[in-house]
Amino acid sequence: MTDFALDDPLDRGSRLSGAGNLLRSAADSIPPTGLVLLGIFSVQLGAGFAKELFGVLPPSAVVFLRIAAGGAHHGGAFVRPRLRGLSWRDWAVGAGFGVTLALMNLVFYEALARLPMGIAVAIEFLGPLGVAVAASRRRIDLLWVGLAGAGVVLLAPWGESDTVSWLGIAFALMAGVFWAAYILLSAAAGRRFPGTSGLAFAMIVSTVVIAPVGVTTGGADLLQPELLLIGLGVGLLSSVIPYSLELQALRRMPKHVFGILMSMEPAAAALIGVLVLGEILHVQQWAAIVCIVAASLGSTRTSRARR
Repeated sequence: MTDFALDDPLDRGSRLSGAGNLLRSAADSIPPTGLVLLGIFSVQLGAGFAKELFGVLPPSAVVFLRIAAGGAHHGGAFVRPRLRGLSWRDWAVGAGFGVTLALMNLVFYEALARLPMGIAVAIEFLGPLGVAVAASRRRIDLLWVGLAGAGVVLLAPWGESDTVSWLGIAFALMAGVFWAAYILLSAAAGRRFPGTSGLAFAMIVSTVVIAPVGVTTGGADLLQPELLLIGLGVGLLSSVIPYSLELQALRRMPKHVFGILMSMEPAAAALIGVLVLGEILHVQQWAAIVCIVAASLGSTRTSRARR
């Protein structure tokens, strides 16, 4: 899963520094649309590799490796948060941001352990979609709500299912709720913290929050060099690489085009699930993903028209 606010792509891109500069020269030769698509597939490939680890590590331990890798970049080695002169309210917002980030990733990985990737990401997308629709008073947004609801109904395991569980759907819905909270807290932290310090501080907090659970469940297996290396790869694919690519894209394309392209992420997740994990979806499940993608696309376009 990605750590970004769907309705504020520039905020996502502006949080980059350090290792992201290594990709800049190569990215200049790629069209911005290509950069966004590469970023999307990088995120989903990272999720695919994370799911492969579930065979040897529980999801909570994999989340710890993923967040720790991201925290090493955003919250320590490459970005040093500037925290002087902050009020207790600033600290509270930053801490809440970090806790939300940790819980969002934890419940998403629990959903990923119980659902095909495309389905988990599609349901999770209801979070940012809900934030976008809640801020609108246009009747057409009811259409997007209806489409998203139809998608969820189509995904629900009304009969017996070997690939979809109600518990997995519940975790994915929780991930969507935390993603919505993440969007709101991200905006609040951006107003209170200078530069990228808000995200850096949140990454430190999220690492501290998830460490007891991840270390307890992972145990000595977390010390295996190959697992640590894969965990680092998951962090790079899920955070550093896509953020870097998207920053370059956002400098060369309109924000609304970026938002439209990001709406394709559930479809990309389903495709990676098929190619990497062998997760074959039924026609009904593909139809559900199309409904949610269409709702996200429609909400993005009407949001642009409203502004």
